[in-house]
Amino acid sequence: MLGLVPPFIAIVLALFSRSVFIALLTAILVGEFIIAQYHVVDTLLLMSERLWSLLNELWVLKTLSFAMMVGSVMALIERSGGVDGLVHELSTKRSLVTSKRAALIPSFIAGLVIFIESSITSLVAGAIGRPFCDRYGVSRAKLAFVCDSTSAPVCSIIAINGWGALLLGLIGGQISAGLIAGEEAQWLISAIGYNFYAYIALIITFATIWYNIEIGSMKHATIIEPSIECEDEKGSLGLFLWPMVWMILGVLIFMLITGDGNLLKGSGSSSIFYTLIMTLLLMYGYYRFKGAMNTKIFIDSTLAGAKSMAPIASILLLAFAIGGVSSDMHVGQYLASFIGDYLPSPYLAAAIFILAAIIAFATGTSWGTFSIMLPIAVPLAVGLDAPVALAMGAVISGGVFGDHCSPISDTTIISSMASGCSVQEHVKTQLPYALISALISFLMFIVVGFLIA
Repeated sequence: MLGLVPPFIAIVLALFSRSVFIALLTAILVGEFIIAQYHVVDTLLLMSERLWSLLNELWVLKTLSFAMMVGSVMALIERSGGVDGLVHELSTKRSLVTSKRAALIPSFIAGLVIFIESSITSLVAGAIGRPFCDRYGVSRAKLAFVCDSTSAPVCSIIAINGWGALLLGLIGGQISAGLIAGEEAQWLISAIGYNFYAYIALIITFATIWYNIEIGSMKHATIIEPSIECEDEKGSLGLFLWPMVWMILGVLIFMLITGDGNLLKGSGSSSIFYTLIMTLLLMYGYYRFKGAMNTKIFIDSTLAGAKSMAPIASILLLAFAIGGVSSDMHVGQYLASFIGDYLPSPYLAAAIFILAAIIAFATGTSWGTFSIMLPIAVPLAVGLDAPVALAMGAVISGGVFGDHCSPISDTTIISSMASGCSVQEHVKTQLPYALISALISFLMFIVVGFLIA
């Protein structure tokens, strides 16, 4: 029971305070205090050791570095005139984005077609949407909602990425244990068909954009003063477009390289890290060739952009640390114990969805939720003679919900970063939409559970 205290503190403080950093730091301290059996000195030692061990993990360093480099890329694109060029091309030259509704459509489309890695999805969608949202008076919080609502959901549906690799491995473990028979890919495709939350979240996101639906805190979200008149003809679309192309292609190439030719086995953190280094080098050559900026301005902009992302990098580090605390305190296993063998099979998928959603929201990790819940959900479904693929889909849906909404999720933090919105405002404004999607998904799991049980 005590294991629920740290994530509860982190979530409550993050939602109602003005500092996610303080919320996470407080939660980690409380968690370590409990683990250390209430010894103050041991608490500080455990926390220091945890942070130090994280900083010695290569994937963590790559993730923090990539967060800083993203700031550099965004600063360079803006300083070079790439943002002005994009606005001019789509608003003036082609008249494709000329209203509040249209301002978010490019980001939504980018979120649908970029499914290699959820972080890249959010980053590209945010970079595309920011100038249009500012130009037509759309809040950055609404842009963050679109970025977040298309990243994890799309990556979990079109699973030709690390998400698919993890799920295939977990499903393969259930096949090896003799609980289910068949091919991993067939089971994954069937499970994705029941990933109700992802589909509903995308539908609600599109409806929110098209009909300008604003509920809850979204009605009061901060809006940057619209700027219809600007000298965007001075910019160049290529200064924006080519870095985006390099980032997308780079992730594909490095996923193949790190996976020895298998896209599903590639390293997401390494691929993004190498991609951004490659992108910055290509940007330097291209911007110098186009006369967009000299070497001094390029370096100054690169450093300024990286510096602006330092607070985000520190929040990411603490988010990883709170995930470790939750793991050590067995939060997921404790919550999973609520599902018993006497649960009626038609309700099993709905119960699994709710439990997976709680675990993912409390821990901030969809992948961790998958790892905890799939080995529990499959045996439960088999034992109760319930549809196994439906139970798997419920696990995926619940994990995506938590990844989408939790204030301590790296996807939530990166979506906020990409959109230029605070994490607190992003979580508060998008939560009502996500809860509506979750409620509809819950009801669908019950209905489908009765239909195919």
